[in-house]
Amino acid sequence: MGLKREADPDAARQAALELLDGVLRDRRPLDELLDDPKSSFASLEGRDRAFAHALVATALRRTGEAEAILAPFLQKPLPKSSGAAALILLLGVVQLRFLDVPAHAAINQSVALAHADFKAKHFAGLINAVLRRVAAALPIESDSIHRNVPDWLWKRWVKAYGDETAAAIARAHLSEAPLDLNVKSDAPGWAARLGGLLLPMGTIRIRSNPTPVIDLPGFGDGAWWVQDAAAALPAILLGDVSGKHVADLCAAPGGKTAQLASGGAIVTAIDSSAERLKRLEENMVRLALPCRTIATDLLKWKPDENFDAILLDAPCSATGTIRRHPDLPYVKAEPQIVELARLQAKMLDRAATWLKPGGILVYCTCSLEPEEGERQIDRFLAGDETFQRLPIKPDEIGGEVQFINKNGDLRIHPGMAIGSETGLDGFFAARLKREAAS
Repeated sequence: MGLKREADPDAARQAALELLDGVLRDRRPLDELLDDPKSSFASLEGRDRAFAHALVATALRRTGEAEAILAPFLQKPLPKSSGAAALILLLGVVQLRFLDVPAHAAINQSVALAHADFKAKHFAGLINAVLRRVAAALPIESDSIHRNVPDWLWKRWVKAYGDETAAAIARAHLSEAPLDLNVKSDAPGWAARLGGLLLPMGTIRIRSNPTPVIDLPGFGDGAWWVQDAAAALPAILLGDVSGKHVADLCAAPGGKTAQLASGGAIVTAIDSSAERLKRLEENMVRLALPCRTIATDLLKWKPDENFDAILLDAPCSATGTIRRHPDLPYVKAEPQIVELARLQAKMLDRAATWLKPGGILVYCTCSLEPEEGERQIDRFLAGDETFQRLPIKPDEIGGEVQFINKNGDLRIHPGMAIGSETGLDGFFAARLKREAAS
């Protein structure tokens, strides 16, 4: 007796399957897929949209664990001719084990997804049987947190930080990042009004936010902007910028630009993407903060006059932001880190020539990889004796001494705590001073 034909899959799960396929098979960034107006996801609204996003994000965060749960119930890997069957099983396990979806809904909808796929429909019976066995089995404890991290990335973190810290990083990536806000003034007052927690250095953290950001109090008035607590630290390292001419290089999306302008700096924000720079400009208009913007390749551009201070947030692998972008381990590859490190070196060397004698340059990346942080600064200082490192002091960053490495640079990983809170973007920042004119 053949398997009974199920109803069509619901729109949210169909969209989730398409998104997951785009990331894992086509290696397209999740944000790009979410913004595609032609995608199934674009037609979803409300709870369906939220569920599809949660399903995909959880699947990306816990791929290794889900595969370990499936392994005992699959005698051999699915053939290439099975279409989307493997991804359907992955989404089914995620619903059963990590999202508390009722078993009947998760299983029936997974079978419906299979029937809707020309190749996977031949494996609908297998999908049904496997997921029923998963639902009936006792939970399988993961023997190692690194199951969810690609081998190449896990090995890098263990080499750079050791097993314990690498595990803490991987564990932090299992949770969705909270909403962090930076305010123009009266941080304690806004923390109370928004129901958030005031972190060291003035960032407001909202742990749970069911309300769209644009509907929160203060958004329309330009009272604050979204910015991770770790990402807010590099601009602080420039000190008092009031009245100074400051270059914010690779400036988009603009959180650091807003910080500098809010501190009274005369800011020139430079980015290679005119589209991203346009969004920065719109945000600065909302915040009623002045800045000059230039869309250009900074490797080909040079200023008419040198700057008092420079903030270079260089393009990087962004491995410190996996909490926010769980697709990153699947769309990035190790060779890209080498290529990015070469680009960073060129940018740093060029930007350094635009700094006035006695000026400060802060170099930063949202990467956990030493080639994009510590080694980049070692290389630069070895080749330019007119610069010296200005070590960061704990009282400059709210007393968070654990953020400072042995060289006096900022090194943050996602498993660290800030104040009473855990969870941050991974970040590196070094502060350099150009020798004053004799």
